[in-house]
Amino acid sequence: MLLAGSLLPGGARAGNADAQYTISLAGFSIGKASLSAELNGASYNLNVSAALTGLAGAISGGRGAATARGTIGGNGVLTNGFSLSASNGKESRVVQIGAASGSVRSVSIEPPFVIQEGENRIPIRDSHKIGVTDPASALIMPARAGDPLDKANCERRLSIFDGTQRFDVVLSFAGIQQVKGEKGYSGPALVCAARYVPVAGHRPDRRVTKFMAENREMSAWLVPVNGGKALIPYRISVKTLIGTTVIEAERFNPG
Repeated sequence: MLLAGSLLPGGARAGNADAQYTISLAGFSIGKASLSAELNGASYNLNVSAALTGLAGAISGGRGAATARGTIGGNGVLTNGFSLSASNGKESRVVQIGAASGSVRSVSIEPPFVIQEGENRIPIRDSHKIGVTDPASALIMPARAGDPLDKANCERRLSIFDGTQRFDVVLSFAGIQQVKGEKGYSGPALVCAARYVPVAGHRPDRRVTKFMAENREMSAWLVPVNGGKALIPYRISVKTLIGTTVIEAERFNPG
């Protein structure tokens, strides 16, 4: 899912990180994205943005904006709130999640999604909304080892709630790659293979759900930020039903 958001700060301060990404599908450039993270000890504020460009943008007008905040602990990131506004040029929708230390207290979706009668959805229970992060906050991963590029930093399970679904992203070590953008960080990236595990809110009989649950062609390349205390993606690659989507940094300031 592509989230979209706010303008990047003019200059990153200590503890801040920002990046600008290109988005491609099946080898064709289709959009731009940006990320700005303010990291203050055990707390963070995050802004993420994405917009389709070129022909894809002209046809769909797809763009959005997301903000998130929360706490960073040794076991991961817990959301304290998430807001997403997205538009495809014809329709717009706003999703807001109120939370405290990863426990969801309220969800607002306007306009609400229409659920058709007879849809075979796995119900979301209260237990599914405890100890979770949101889709934007999942981009921040606290370092678990003294060396941020240690393979132990890949071995984690992200419990994500987006307002309509609860799912996990399971990461595992896949190697080290060298990266070099136009500006900013150049050096090694920790490559993590990723798996999507649906938990609740989804329709298990849908083709896309089955495809993503069986998908083994997903990865995230993580680089250290904030002096190695955390990692965020430099590159994300996901095979989809219509081709492989790649989001890759062209400028990356690790703070």
